[in-house]
Amino acid sequence: MEPAKTESEHKAAALDALVDAALMHVMFDGWGSATFKAAVADSGVNRELARQAAPRGAVDLAVALHRRGDARMCAALAAADMSALRYSEKVAFAVRKRLVLAAPHREAVRRSTALFSLPSHGPEGTALIWGTADAIWRSLGDTSDDVNYYTKRMTLGGVYAATLLFWLGDDSEDFANTRAFLDRRIADVMRMEKLKSTIKSTPLGKMVMAGAGQILGRIRAPEQAVPTDLPGYTGPQG
Repeated sequence: MEPAKTESEHKAAALDALVDAALMHVMFDGWGSATFKAAVADSGVNRELARQAAPRGAVDLAVALHRRGDARMCAALAAADMSALRYSEKVAFAVRKRLVLAAPHREAVRRSTALFSLPSHGPEGTALIWGTADAIWRSLGDTSDDVNYYTKRMTLGGVYAATLLFWLGDDSEDFANTRAFLDRRIADVMRMEKLKSTIKSTPLGKMVMAGAGQILGRIRAPEQAVPTDLPGYTGPQG
């Protein structure tokens, strides 16, 4: 006999079902109330449970779709053999994999991009892009815990966001133009890193970095452990 599901597991299952049901409606109605109502009706999820799983309605479904894509990308990267790839090639491979997994629902992603470009949802959209960049770096084994933790995610987040927007308008076969665009963006980053390294090696660069190092050296990555004794904690979120 299988153990009974916890409240968090019930909510996660309901959220998954709602996202699946919403996908056929979002291309026509966007991530709005009409889509959420249709998703509740089509999924068979109890209305009260649906509201618990997605308190903000369709917005939470859009967030869940994005995070599902990140999770599936991480699983695909864990199963992939990238041993023969250079680090920059691994990053490109990860970004391409993320877009390949999103391709079946490109219109839903387009609608999500429009949603998270609104001022009211812009900060959350930025956080989701950061989350994707973080997921990629962690999948590739990044263990940085200083200022590099932030600069890596900021840089990759910019590359991913630009590539995502290009991909949404790409009609080339097998998204060949998107792959070329991504390669150019990563090449730009590599050139910038080489330039920074050259500057740091100059006398002036060394002097500047010595001063900056006193400040930057204090920056640390956030703790990954989530306190469980805080008021309102309800367990891991999907």
